[in-house]
Amino acid sequence: MTIGLLAAIPQELVHLRDALDGDSTETIAGLRFHRGTLDGHAVVLVGAGIGKVNTALTATLLADRFGCRLIVFSGVAGGLDPALAIGDVVIADRTVQHDAGVIEHEQLATYQAGHVPFFNPTDRLGYAADAALIERLRERLADFVLPPLSHAAGGGGVPPRIVFGTILSGDQYIHCEATRDRLHRKLGGHAVEMEGGALGQICEAFGLPWLNIRALSDLAGRESRFDFATFVHEVAASSAAILRRVLPVL
Repeated sequence: MTIGLLAAIPQELVHLRDALDGDSTETIAGLRFHRGTLDGHAVVLVGAGIGKVNTALTATLLADRFGCRLIVFSGVAGGLDPALAIGDVVIADRTVQHDAGVIEHEQLATYQAGHVPFFNPTDRLGYAADAALIERLRERLADFVLPPLSHAAGGGGVPPRIVFGTILSGDQYIHCEATRDRLHRKLGGHAVEMEGGALGQICEAFGLPWLNIRALSDLAGRESRFDFATFVHEVAASSAAILRRVLPVL
């Protein structure tokens, strides 16, 4: 059965599209879906655009129209964990929509998307990736080493780290140290982006496993917009490389 592959922006999409064999395209809702094989595996590849709504729309089509058995997001994110650096890769074992919740006293208390505590309360927060799938990835990647970033992209000759952890999603580009620190401290986020939380929600609704693989293009602080522009293309290649490495165990 087919694996759905998602990216948000052209710099993420190109690394997978260029490796696709037997590419045939179909346009639905303004989205171009590429059918083909990637390293011998049947896939449908699509650029969803930025944000949770775009991802929800695209993931729904991959699940319902194309019958994908699993959906993977490959792309970049901003780093939250101070132990991580640009170029490191975070694979989500849990995803949380950090911008969903209740606002009181001018503060947002993050709560499970689609719920409010006084109407349809829940003890859940976020969506967990399939534990058996994550374990297969850990084994597959145990001896996998990514090449260091180029000197032009700030590489210091050290291979990027690959870690598993919580990735936060929200329809906001984080360009603020205080917000970065709060998201890491209060929600335990390793990275932040704008799509993965919606992917987890849609895949749970369809009973499908999902993966979210993100290379850090910036550190979500005051220099993030400049770092993103400098590093996005090169670090996105790391996410694509990891995806291709783990395809045989998906």
